[in-house]
Amino acid sequence: AYIQQWKEVAVNKMKEHGIPASITLAQGLLESRNGQSVLASEGNNHFGIKCTPDWTGGRMYHDDDKKDDCFRKYKCAEDSFEDHSKFLQRPRYAALFELKPTDYKGWAHGLKKAGYATDPRYPAKLIDLIERYELDKLDQGIDVQYARREAPTTPRSKPARDRSRG
Repeated sequence: AYIQQWKEVAVNKMKEHGIPASITLAQGLLESRNGQSVLASEGNNHFGIKCTPDWTGGRMYHDDDKKDDCFRKYKCAEDSFEDHSKFLQRPRYAALFELKPTDYKGWAHGLKKAGYATDPRYPAKLIDLIERYELDKLDQGIDVQYARREAPTTPRSKPARDRSRG
C-alpha cells in the first residue's frame, strides 16, 4: 500500500532531482516503517531527517541516536519527499549524482558512505526492499503493480468432540 501511495511522487522527484525512485521509496519504506512510524504519522517525516542548524521548519523530538533527537516536522508527507530530494543535494552526497539513476546498489552504498545512516546494514536493507518489490523498474520507467493478497482460506475444522461423556 505504501508503494502504491507514494510511487508517483517518487518518480516525479526522480525526474526533477535525479534521485532514483527506487532509492526514495526504499528509504521511505525503511525509515517510516511503511508510513507507520511515529515520525511519519505525527510529523509527516518519512525519511528520518533530523534538524540541521539551517532548518527553520517544524520540529519534533524523538529518541534515536540520543534521547530527544530533533527531527524535521512537515505540514504534509509530500513536503517530506521534496525535502528529502533537496537534502540529498548537499555537498556530502554529490558523488551519488555521478552514478547512473539505475544504479540503485551504488546509491544504497553511497548513502551509507556519505553518512545518511549509522546502521552498517543500511545498504543491504535498501537493496533487499528494492529487489523484493522490484522498485528498480520505476527507475527504468516501468510501472509496478501489486495484486491484493487474499486472506488464506482455512479448511473448516471438525467440531470438538465432547470428551466428558467418555
